[in-house]
Amino acid sequence: MDWQFTQPFTLALQPQAADIDGLNHTNNAVYVQWCERVAWAHSESLGLSLPDYQRLDRAMAIRRGEYDYLLPSLLGEELLLGTWLTGSDGKLAMERRFELKRAADGVTLMRGRWELICIEMSSGRPRRMPAEFLQVYEQVLVRPA
Repeated sequence: MDWQFTQPFTLALQPQAADIDGLNHTNNAVYVQWCERVAWAHSESLGLSLPDYQRLDRAMAIRRGEYDYLLPSLLGEELLLGTWLTGSDGKLAMERRFELKRAADGVTLMRGRWELICIEMSSGRPRRMPAEFLQVYEQVLVRPA
């Protein structure tokens, strides 16, 4: 499959009846939920889960989300959602990208981008990323061309 960046972390998805809106395609809000799901799955695969965030009192929170909805997906279609970490300032901020493809033909249906900021969970205030975040997340950064 031809992805925007190399070596995506992927999650297979299939729209269910509850995901379909009045236009007979997957509701855009579902795509946002899927992005959250694949982001957590990616983080957990790297060894950082919600209990780790709680232990460290730090989290990567979405400061800005952008989504380009290119084509609809339909009930029961097999889809593949890829994600990458594509930027880090080594202090507070990271960037995560997404690409949703139809499995049958590899056509891109949606692209997304998150600007993330490290926060202290107990206060909600921006704080430097702990060394554990940097060690885990920066090793998988993919730089945009």
